[in-house]
Amino acid sequence: MAKPRSPEANFALPAMSFHLSHLHLLHFRNHREAELELGPEVNCFVGPNGVGKTNLLDAVHYLALAKSYFDAVDMHNILDGEEYFMVQGAVRTDQGDDNLLCTVRKGQRKVLSRNRKEYDRLADHVGRYPVVMITPYDAQLVLEGSEVRRRFLDGLIAQFDKAYLEALIRYNRALAQRNTLLKRFAEQGGGALQMLEPWDMQLVQYGTAVHEARRAFLADLVPLLTDHYAGISGQREAVGLEYRSALNETPLEALLNAAWERDRAATHTTVGVHKDDLVFTINGQPLKRYGSQGQQKTFLIALKLAQFDLTRSRSGIRPILLLDDIFDKIDPQRMRHLLKLLSGQRFGQVLITDTDAARLHTALDGLALDVRFFHLDHGRPIALETIERTVA
Repeated sequence: MAKPRSPEANFALPAMSFHLSHLHLLHFRNHREAELELGPEVNCFVGPNGVGKTNLLDAVHYLALAKSYFDAVDMHNILDGEEYFMVQGAVRTDQGDDNLLCTVRKGQRKVLSRNRKEYDRLADHVGRYPVVMITPYDAQLVLEGSEVRRRFLDGLIAQFDKAYLEALIRYNRALAQRNTLLKRFAEQGGGALQMLEPWDMQLVQYGTAVHEARRAFLADLVPLLTDHYAGISGQREAVGLEYRSALNETPLEALLNAAWERDRAATHTTVGVHKDDLVFTINGQPLKRYGSQGQQKTFLIALKLAQFDLTRSRSGIRPILLLDDIFDKIDPQRMRHLLKLLSGQRFGQVLITDTDAARLHTALDGLALDVRFFHLDHGRPIALETIERTVA
């Protein structure tokens, strides 16, 4: 396996640029209608809680990935009392301008089109305009169970590795069939390990492929994570990420054979890559238990910036970075360092939400960035700050 690139090496790679120049919403979440002209660098959405700042970022996520970051049920994103929502965006790329349109109507399938041509498969759109979102919602990666972290990891790898996605799908299908058979053994009595052999062969084949891909991916991700954390925190703490899997030590075939009696008693498969986990640490201790809220938040920001790096290096496209209310519980020094990153060539377009406009003005002051401030308030149209300034 090739030696992982340093973050600096990743940033040195040429990347295709794009940015969202226009955003138009109808009946999306709490926005009856909103229309914005966005700048190519930093766009700040400020205002009190509940005015829909996060929803604007989620609309961008919809255009990029054809789904909400927060709610997998499309109908839940329709404004109360309405029958549909629409999210439209104009994207400026190196090859020209693209028009994206996503609509969801009650009782109908979701429709996504590019330049008035509807996609036959939404998967054909994913990856064309990548985004990376950082939000307080990410705290579940630290606080919740292993399933949340596996889903996060699977989602990252599947964006770049179609073979991984196929192996994961086939593994899960075989796992479901094996679990059905184990439940039948419990209901009807009897059963033997040999009867599970067809499903065990598939679990071994596809589970081993999933495990190897995860190990290789994390070998690239972890150095980027630790580098970003050290930069944001001023190297005050050392963080780590461990890939915990029984397959690290023992082949899956041996694990399945050894777990036969336990599986039969539990009526489900107790070993395999569906039990893997990511362990986040700070100074060698579990982050969940020993990390402060600020340290946990800094860790998650560093993790998502590492995701940004890998997305850029593997896709050749610089993603849009969506920063949703991430500056609460981060000390000014860490916030300042993060925003300084934006003034280099590391990032393209950035969208930021915050309740404190003065805090953002102060933090951005003196950075060589084109910055636009959009002010939101309850029941009022979104207002662009009269001074669209280049901070010099």
